[in-house]
Amino acid sequence: MKKLWYGNSARLGMIGGGQLGRMFIQEAINFDVHVHVLDPDPDAPCRHIAHSFTQGALTDFDALYNFGLDKDILTVEIENVNIEALEELEHLGKKVFPQPSVLRTIKDKGTQKEFYRTHHIPTAGFHLVKDLDALKSMGLPFPFVQKMRTGGYDGKGVQVIRSGNDMDKAFDVPSVIEEMIPFTKELSVIVARNETGEVAVYPAVECEFNPEANLVELLFSPATISTETAQKAEELATSVIEKLKMVGILAVEMFLTEDGSLLVNEIAPRPHNSGHHTIECNVTSQFEQHMRSVLGLSLGSTAMLQAGAMINLLGEKGYEGPAFYSGLEMFLGKSGVHPHIYGKAFTKPYRKMGHVTIAGKDLEDVQRIAREVKEGIKVISASE
Repeated sequence: MKKLWYGNSARLGMIGGGQLGRMFIQEAINFDVHVHVLDPDPDAPCRHIAHSFTQGALTDFDALYNFGLDKDILTVEIENVNIEALEELEHLGKKVFPQPSVLRTIKDKGTQKEFYRTHHIPTAGFHLVKDLDALKSMGLPFPFVQKMRTGGYDGKGVQVIRSGNDMDKAFDVPSVIEEMIPFTKELSVIVARNETGEVAVYPAVECEFNPEANLVELLFSPATISTETAQKAEELATSVIEKLKMVGILAVEMFLTEDGSLLVNEIAPRPHNSGHHTIECNVTSQFEQHMRSVLGLSLGSTAMLQAGAMINLLGEKGYEGPAFYSGLEMFLGKSGVHPHIYGKAFTKPYRKMGHVTIAGKDLEDVQRIAREVKEGIKVISASE
């Protein structure tokens, strides 16, 4: 009989102790799953709710390797980790999901784009450059998008170069250069896969980005797209996770182009901003699904219970210090408003401090309230 990993029968290690790990633990508690966390920040959001907490750098071989030695299963909430340590732990017989080979493919955006090309996954045309001089010598037509191959996160490491006047903003590092895609919508699909190959895919959502921070600012579920496009988006996300042979949960961000085509933009091998609404709006949240997938359990239903919107609570520009959530209280009496505060004591511009989900039967009502919340709640510093 296949052994199921559940309860405190296995030691589950989470590499990274931020808000994604925190929401993962909140779901794991319902299954009596003990989660042990590694993070460099002594005040990480996971610190006080993890079964145990180890302070250590995620990119340090010894710190990660030693953390994993007494764990049965290891998973991540961030891609920027020491993959060599995970490979050694995998060789020792530890379950590591997503697999180190998958993390190696995705962590480098150049390798990620080459994976799409090799496996015939539709994506924007691209070039790989080693530095700024190489980029300038190519004489590429404007506009284009430059992405750092490694090290970028939360919108950092991405630059739109619209003309020669913008070249002074270009990164002098190994980069992916993508052609600008004229798209009508930015979509995201969350998909999960377990060791037996069972796959569960969530309905596509629509994302609106903060143009200055390049972060998801608003999300709407379901996306306002045709049934045919929705089906194609789910099939494309399923194809990506199956071609990766990945175990875990994967966010697949896509462009819907003017001619109705879908192009994969980027993928993230972990729970994702574009799946936060699933806590209130779907039968199984993305965090419970992540847990199920890495523990070898059957995957949960992804069916929608109600329409939803998600607003990221980002630190306001001009404020840095102890966090204060101005305007939050005025929305707590509204039906369907669900705040999630991440437990970060200090705010700074564009730092992800929390999110608010609005859930309801009517998507238009949900969208209206979401925009009110976006304008009404500001994360500022109490010391200002």
